[in-house]
Amino acid sequence: MVLDALIKIKNEQDPTLTFRRSCREGICGSCAMNIDGTNTLACLCYIDDKSAAATKIYPLPHMYVVKDLVPDMSNFYEQYRSIEPWLQTTKEKEEGQKEWLQTRENRAKLDGMYECILCACCSTSCPSYWWNADKYLGPAVLMQAYRWIEDSRDEFTKERLEELDDAFKLYRCHTIMNCTKVCPKHLNPGKAIANIKKKLAESHV
Repeated sequence: MVLDALIKIKNEQDPTLTFRRSCREGICGSCAMNIDGTNTLACLCYIDDKSAAATKIYPLPHMYVVKDLVPDMSNFYEQYRSIEPWLQTTKEKEEGQKEWLQTRENRAKLDGMYECILCACCSTSCPSYWWNADKYLGPAVLMQAYRWIEDSRDEFTKERLEELDDAFKLYRCHTIMNCTKVCPKHLNPGKAIANIKKKLAESHV
């Protein structure tokens, strides 16, 4: 894997080489980078040992670079925080209640969204995000916003939708679909964004 090669280079050739990594199993999203022109996870990307061509590795595109392969994720995480990605309810738990339950059917609605590891491969592959990263939330954050909109336990769906009803936050998405093509977890942020737009359109009728 590319990550193994990077670790070997750091250990044996250049100890100053800097990159993020953690789980080495495609779970944490730390090692997201651009490899041969495609955003992906270094721990899941094979090196083609049958090709004489060099593997070209870059940090995630259109982000400030801290050093080498380490992009500055501050804006990305601030945008994530802005959608308030936690369960919001006005109900008080009953005595002895430890958790908020939901039906299997309602739980299934979260499939394809909760698996997101916030690696930012999708957002940094999106031209709309390149041009408007200060205003457009991007596919990763919008999919997480929809994850909470769809959660049957959350009571602030209306407020969440109203917060997203903005020309830049949401509607800079032009359905380019790079986000879905590069997602290392095979999720579909484009579909989630379309569903948010649909819900907002229905609310305006």
